[in-house]
Amino acid sequence: MSTTKPPRKHFSMLREFHLADFFTLGNAACGVAAVFLAMLYMGSQSLQHFYAAAAMAPAAFIFDVLDGKIARWRRQHSALGRELDSLADVISFGIAPAALGFAAGLQGGWDCALLIYFVCCGVSRLARFNVTAESLSAGGDKVAYFEGTPIPTSVVITGILAWMASKALVGDALWGGSWLIGPWELHPVALLFALSGTLMISKTLHIPKF
Repeated sequence: MSTTKPPRKHFSMLREFHLADFFTLGNAACGVAAVFLAMLYMGSQSLQHFYAAAAMAPAAFIFDVLDGKIARWRRQHSALGRELDSLADVISFGIAPAALGFAAGLQGGWDCALLIYFVCCGVSRLARFNVTAESLSAGGDKVAYFEGTPIPTSVVITGILAWMASKALVGDALWGGSWLIGPWELHPVALLFALSGTLMISKTLHIPKF
């Protein structure tokens, strides 16, 4: 009779995570917190909620940098980790900045269209990166360059929104005013999201990865 024991089943997939993956989850947690805080601001109009939401972006960026460094230090790279990183980045650097922009006053029809465009560009950018990462890394552990701007560059937009809030240039006093184009309203600030999204999906823009 065989005495071979069946493999043990883990009841939680967290047991399969590497150390870097937990930092990636920290990135995602910051993004979710930013969305919640942006919603709180819309109800309370308290700038403390707005600033806290904006502060989640650099916090998420720190987690994003650390998970990569830890993965390289421990030589633990996996397809799961790469997918997890992309999903976290979509939340923290795609959905969260768009939610903060909406809370800041980008609520016109054209504004919403550009915010959606921005998030879709971020999703597309990350999907393309995952597909091409192996070929771009030339068999190594690290990708040599980015095609298009990395999605974490949206922390710049978050910083601009925080500055606008500090100058009372949000809501009805949104910096740059508004334009009525056809049936919908457009605030020029929304063009920052359009520019960021367009740069992310550019195939001609190559940025070295250090």
